[in-house]
Parts: sequence; structure tokens; C-alpha cells
Amino acid sequence: MGRCLMALALALLACEAPKQDHEVWRFSIEETRGSVQDAYAQRFAELVAERSGGEVEVKVYPYGTLGTSDQTTELLHNGTLQLAMASPGHLGKLIPEVQVFLLHFVLDDDPEVASRTLADPGLRAHFAPLYAAKNFQLLDFYSEGEMVWTTRKPIRKPADFAGVKIRVMTSPLLMAAYDAYGANPTPLPYAEVYSALQLNMIDGQVNPIFAIEEMSFYEVTDFLVFPGHSRFVTSLAANEDFYAGLTPARRALLDEVVRALHDEVFALQTRYNRERLDSMLEARPSLTVLRLEDEEREVFATAAEAAHALFVERVGPSADAALKALQAATERNR
Repeated sequence: MGRCLMALALALLACEAPKQDHEVWRFSIEETRGSVQDAYAQRFAELVAERSGGEVEVKVYPYGTLGTSDQTTELLHNGTLQLAMASPGHLGKLIPEVQVFLLHFVLDDDPEVASRTLADPGLRAHFAPLYAAKNFQLLDFYSEGEMVWTTRKPIRKPADFAGVKIRVMTSPLLMAAYDAYGANPTPLPYAEVYSALQLNMIDGQVNPIFAIEEMSFYEVTDFLVFPGHSRFVTSLAANEDFYAGLTPARRALLDEVVRALHDEVFALQTRYNRERLDSMLEARPSLTVLRLEDEEREVFATAAEAAHALFVERVGPSADAALKALQAATERNR
């Protein structure tokens, strides 16, 4: 099935040969239409067309159009795609060090500090060679918002997680973190989460607010818990050969658009998450919103250190270096 999807993707892209004197940059995202990534990509396409005088067209491919995230990363690697969103959840298979962004309590809980940290030149300089080794050009890291727990009961301390089956992405680090909290972490495909919640196969899940609203998870939960433990981080990458082959003017255009969009996407995800929280509360007034206090967060932060240690143990010295680079960038931007 995977090979068939890849063949279909290649056939689709082969039929889209650019016209003479007209460049086409193919850009794959990991989310559906109407998402934060889609809004980013559409704005990216608009700015590139505007600043190139219409000479460059950006074609955006939503999740599933060209296969799975792993498959689109392969297409980016071999140059069939020029640009792609690549989040640590799957990119960690190729670049284990990016899993540092999955760890809890490493990014500052202040969203503006976190955004500045992700744009930090020193942080990007640390990760750029790791991307380059896989034929990727790292362009940016950015956040799509705070990760929020949806649960059937209030969660304010690790003991409250006892017996709670919470859906997480298939990541040993996330499994270790929720194990340390006392929960029962349960990996499930994203598309199966709603029915699993509805049928009581799981008791909760974790995602940014915009995704909780988009996937209607709020319909089958009672509490929205804001623990301030992590943010959903993704990266924008280009094919290294494509980027190196751009003229200086085109490369400057691309870099300028990416810089401009870092602040735009921060404002965008802030608005999306605020508006969609309001929409959920309006649609389901019985939802209870909990925001953990600093002392409550400290207890979870101490428990999360087990996952930090596992990250370094499994990946090695380069993981420790990545963690220290992220911590240093956070300190510089506070």
C-alpha cells in the first residue's frame, strides 16, 4: 500500500511540469485544509508570488494528498518536493535529536519567549547540520500552540492520572513522560481518536486547541487541562539541493518570506487557538477549563525528567547537546 501511494504521488507530481519561465515550488504540509499549517502555507504562497512578480508559483499539498508524513519526507529528501513541514514526531526517525521538542518542560511556558526561542539563530545553527546530513535545509522552527489534555476528570497532580488511558503519538519519549505521570499512555492513529474517546477505549488525549476543535474531540470530553508542559513544534525544511541551486535573489526571497512568517504564524496560531477555544465553550458550555498553577506544574516537571534522561540515554551525546542548545536558547530569549 505504501509503495502504491508513493507511485501515485510521483505520477501526480510528474503531470505538473512547470511552464517555461515559470517556477513551481511544491510544498507539502502535515495537516488538512483550514489548519494552522495550511494558513501558513497559503500565506507563504501568496508572499512568494507577490515578491517574485508572479514568476514563482507555490503549490500546496495538504496531508494525505501525497501520502503519509514519512512518505512526504522521502519526497523532500529526493527532491520531488521542494518544501515540506516536518514535525519531530516523525522526523525523529531520521534525525533523533529533533525529539528534544517532544520533551516536556523544556520550552518556556510564556508563548512569546517560546516563539523567540524557536527563531533563535544559535538554535537553528545547532540543528542545521543535522538536517543537512539528510539533504534537508532547515528554514524555521515554530509553534502551533500549547498542548492541552482533554480528560473526563480534573487532572492537577500526577496521582490524578492513575488509571487514565491517554492517547499519545507513537514515541518512546512521550510514553515515558506519561508513564512517569502515572498515566497509561496509549498510542493510536490520529484518525481513530474520536471513536476511541466515544467508546471509552481511552480516557483522554493531548493536542493543541485548534486540533481539538477541528477534530471535535471536545464533544467527547469533560475537561480541557492547560498544564503548560509543552507546545506543538514543527519545522519548515527545503530540499538541500533545491535550496543550494537557487539564485542568490531567489534564496534571499525565500529567506525573507520565512523570516516574515515566523511572527505572522505566532499571531495566527494565537488567534486560531483563542477563537476555537471560545467556539468549543459556546458549543459545549459544560466543558471545564483548568490551568495548572506554578507549584502544580513543578510536580509534573520533576516527573518529566525521567523522559529527559531516556532521550539522552537512547540517542547519546548528541541528544544532550541538543537539549543544552534548546535550554541555552531559552535563557537568551527570556
